[in-house]
Amino acid sequence: MNRVRRSPLLIALGLILITPAGPLRAQVNGPHVSIFPWAGYANFAKNVNFKDKPIYGGSLGLFVHKYVGIEGHLGYQKGRTITGFTHYAIEPLPLLTAPEEFTMLHYGGDLVINLHPSAWLSPYVMGGWQEARIKFEDETARPRAEYENGWEIGAGARLHVSPRIALRAEFRDALWKFPDGTPAPAGTDATDNQFYTAGIEFALGGTTGVQDEDLDGVPDKHDRCPHTPAGAHVDANGCPIDSDNDGVPDGIDQCPDTPRGATVDARGCPSDEDHDGVPDGIDQCQGTPAGAVVDARGCPKDSDNDGVPDGIDQCADTPPNTRVDARGCAVVVDSDNDGVPDDKDLCPNTPANAKVDKDGCPITLNEREVELLDKGRITERNIHFETAKWTILPESYPILDDIGAILIQWPRLEIEIGGHADARGSDAYNLDLSDKRAHAVLDYLLQKYPQLDRNHFSAKGYGERVPVATNRTIEGMAMNRRVEFKVTNPEELTRERERRKTLQKSD
Repeated sequence: MNRVRRSPLLIALGLILITPAGPLRAQVNGPHVSIFPWAGYANFAKNVNFKDKPIYGGSLGLFVHKYVGIEGHLGYQKGRTITGFTHYAIEPLPLLTAPEEFTMLHYGGDLVINLHPSAWLSPYVMGGWQEARIKFEDETARPRAEYENGWEIGAGARLHVSPRIALRAEFRDALWKFPDGTPAPAGTDATDNQFYTAGIEFALGGTTGVQDEDLDGVPDKHDRCPHTPAGAHVDANGCPIDSDNDGVPDGIDQCPDTPRGATVDARGCPSDEDHDGVPDGIDQCQGTPAGAVVDARGCPKDSDNDGVPDGIDQCADTPPNTRVDARGCAVVVDSDNDGVPDDKDLCPNTPANAKVDKDGCPITLNEREVELLDKGRITERNIHFETAKWTILPESYPILDDIGAILIQWPRLEIEIGGHADARGSDAYNLDLSDKRAHAVLDYLLQKYPQLDRNHFSAKGYGERVPVATNRTIEGMAMNRRVEFKVTNPEELTRERERRKTLQKSD
């Protein structure tokens, strides 16, 4: 393609793009037809065997929108070849071959895009398909018509005299490509054939006069808000009125008294995702359960503070700290399944199937429980550790489990776990080792029985300082090696003993 011959098109496009929009709306608005009779000049490519000649014709367009339209054109030219009966150039030219006359019909269709349709000088660009029908007058040499076709691009401008009449000038570049097998340079790049035309354009149909593009009743030249949505009420400046400031103009707003801050839909009506009567945007407690009574902030009310909102709560005035179900009604909980509710159970961790009294405490006691109640401690000499270490041997786990099951039944007792040793080894060594063993026992119980309150337990090593027998015999040393679980709040034991005496008397 010849880049030099393209330069007129590039210059025209550049001028069009920098053309400013004028202050007047000169073009017809709405769907209309354009009629453009024109005359011009055809400037053929160097490898086309045609002399440059005038051309006459016209264009007929349909514009469905002020920016876009389609247009067909038809031009007639009575032309002459440079030499001979061929429409492509032959190198070198036969000097003795006389030029021949022909007639050419040039026709095509284009998409037209108006760049500044409201300006008094309105530029446009175009592109489409075209074809030339070439018929030589000497039919003895070339009896049949010949055709050349291809794409075309162009640009132009209208200078509006009135909305329906404009002076129009146009440039089109038609691309021809000769078939392979013709003499060079045919069959290579497409050729650029340029048509320069001008004339008067007439517009039929559409509307003229005072323009109101957004149909809001305010002329465009006075409208400060030119793209008002259809149906919106506007002020004298053509700007939408929004009385409740919800972002949806009056006239479109179907809910005109929306509270300030509420989130609205396209109709201007408040959205309320949780259906609590407080619009989103104002609602500070999203996701309110259905049926709950809420305050002005959209947050559920809970008069008895039981965690179940009013409106859903079927048991109003629940006492404080009462465990309730989903209806807000008190739940009778018996964690150890002994028949005594937790809120009345003084021994809330009774072993399964144990017989209990009215307070939920076991009626039948094993030896360790009896020792705990009578002496205020449980003494155990069969908890064994690795030699010179504080690692509990697995064989001792059942004993500790039995003691743990006892202790969880009396959660109000405070227990000290004491480690005791015989007199073998130094005093300091025995004191340190017994302390570590006592803490190992405490750690085991707390891990195995999470019901135990850590604040009610302590551990201490006594070494050989509190013997219960002589350390001079094997039997005595065995008596001194022990772990004691001692009650440190004996008043609680006293209350338990009195309670049991009362039960025995009532029996």
